[in-house]
Amino acid sequence: MFLDGLVNTAALSSVAFFFRTLHYLSNYMYPNLYYLIEDVFGIQLNALKLVNSFGFFVALAFISSGYVLFSEVKRKEALGHFGYTEEKILVGAPASMSELLTNFFFGFVFGYKIVGAFTIENALNNTQAFILSLQGNFVAGMAVGILIFFLKWREKDKAKLAKPEARTVKVWAHDRVGDVVLQAALWGFIGAKIFHNLENIDDFIKDPFGSLISFSGLTFYGGLILATIAVIVYIRKFKIRVIHFADAMAPTMIFAYAAGRIGCHISGDGDWGIPNLSPKPFTWLPDWMWAYSYPHNVVNEGVHIPGCVGNYCNQLPVTVYPTTFYEIIIMFLLFLVMWMFRKKITQPGILTGIYFLFAGGERFFIEKIRVNNKIASLPFQPTQAELISVLLIILGFLFLLMSKKWFPKNIVKS
Repeated sequence: MFLDGLVNTAALSSVAFFFRTLHYLSNYMYPNLYYLIEDVFGIQLNALKLVNSFGFFVALAFISSGYVLFSEVKRKEALGHFGYTEEKILVGAPASMSELLTNFFFGFVFGYKIVGAFTIENALNNTQAFILSLQGNFVAGMAVGILIFFLKWREKDKAKLAKPEARTVKVWAHDRVGDVVLQAALWGFIGAKIFHNLENIDDFIKDPFGSLISFSGLTFYGGLILATIAVIVYIRKFKIRVIHFADAMAPTMIFAYAAGRIGCHISGDGDWGIPNLSPKPFTWLPDWMWAYSYPHNVVNEGVHIPGCVGNYCNQLPVTVYPTTFYEIIIMFLLFLVMWMFRKKITQPGILTGIYFLFAGGERFFIEKIRVNNKIASLPFQPTQAELISVLLIILGFLFLLMSKKWFPKNIVKS
């Protein structure tokens, strides 16, 4: 009960924090954290140019949604929906050479690039070019690499036994949440990149390499599809019941989408709406909530801002619907609805069906005022997202209608 109350409080506090952040930041785009810290505190830290605002908020989305998922999996474990698997581990063995070399490699990359950001002149005038280049500080890379190598060796050496022992431990579903989040993040990013390039095939053909390494250009549904496949393959290896895990993931995915969209909105990554020249319907509504020019957006879209010097000096010539902001509001509200009623829903598959309906319905309708690429060869010229949204809505209704038949409460297979 205490954990559940803590999670409820944390969830509501997170929502309030995200809205306060949006209210404060939405009059200015922050392509990376350097501009945010400079604007708020007046401090210039060049290394923060490495931290893209979109990536930062997406990372926060994964961390916070991982906590939501952890709490749901623990709740379902208490209901008997998940068991455990037994694994053998070797205790007291010294660090292997592969472990030491892996730690040295990551330490070297960290020192080479991060320290290089401080020591190489003008290294961060173009952060993407610097990160993807071979530029860096070799001496710092070696120093940090050797340090991490030594710390790993020392950690293992302290726990070393005269004779290493093989022990059997119980691993529960909640113990694997961290790995699930990492799987979802990795394959979600790959899927989002693939679907974005399929949706913008002309741009990809013009510059294949640039399209693949660009920090912008992600399609949510591509990430959702590939991440879902990867997570199912992963959890089935450990005999975790897929439908129960999907039900635990349902509110998590709604929350993650809303939190991730904050990064899109704050950085101005191009996921905005169509031009909006209509009069503002309510006088109390801030201008940017109705029609916004996304000044200083991270993709440098639009026309030059008079008097602006340096990177990210463009804004849209015509104000557009701030669809990213609308999605944040809608999805957070849908998350709260699902979170409040999740305990009352005991039939496996229903929460998953509700997720499909919520996610598909929200995206289908937002597409009507969002910048997108239409498929001209099909009737009604739908967008890729609209087609997938329709499929999700159909899936949602099927799950609601057929869950009792597909997933009997007492006989739920993986």
